[in-house]
Amino acid sequence: MNGARAGAPPEPGRAAGPPAGAEAAVGTGAGTGAGSGARRAAAAKSVATATATATATAEAASVTGGEAAGGKSRRFPSITRDTARPEGGGRAAPGDAPAPARQWPMLAVLAATAVGLLVTAVGHARAGCLMIGIALIAASVMRRLLPSVGMLAVRSRFTDMVTYGLLGVAITLLALVIEPHPLLDIPFLETAVRFTVR
Repeated sequence: MNGARAGAPPEPGRAAGPPAGAEAAVGTGAGTGAGSGARRAAAAKSVATATATATATAEAASVTGGEAAGGKSRRFPSITRDTARPEGGGRAAPGDAPAPARQWPMLAVLAATAVGLLVTAVGHARAGCLMIGIALIAASVMRRLLPSVGMLAVRSRFTDMVTYGLLGVAITLLALVIEPHPLLDIPFLETAVRFTVR
């Protein structure tokens, strides 16, 4: 029984140092002459690796403990369980504002679209389609200019701008070329519509 027993206090005059494996490697390499430098470097590397592993384990435990205690971690989870909120998807008014005010961009676009549909249903197709097209163009402008638009943000800022803008321009152009008495004369569009309808 040469080695120290597990749990026994260290011998007097002997300071606590690196792990036993590294100490043995250093002690063995001390008397070998030419190979002692390489063995000491290997022992130092193993000590550094063990220290880094212990530090990483402690950090992971602290992060897990913080999340369990209700704190938010800045790290991304290893398993994605939800979709990230799009850029600018936060509420459009402060948190103490009433719920409708926080979503006023989306509510404004929906209200204008609903009025346009109602106007179209009562027999004024040109005016109703113009209102819908202008509402979508306004949604594209709001998505570009406002930092937060609430539920009006569906995807990235660029994708939303292009989608709302193209739909709004297309509906507005169709409203301007509606028969009878079109306000805008686009020959190729009129030909395409007649070719599609016939």
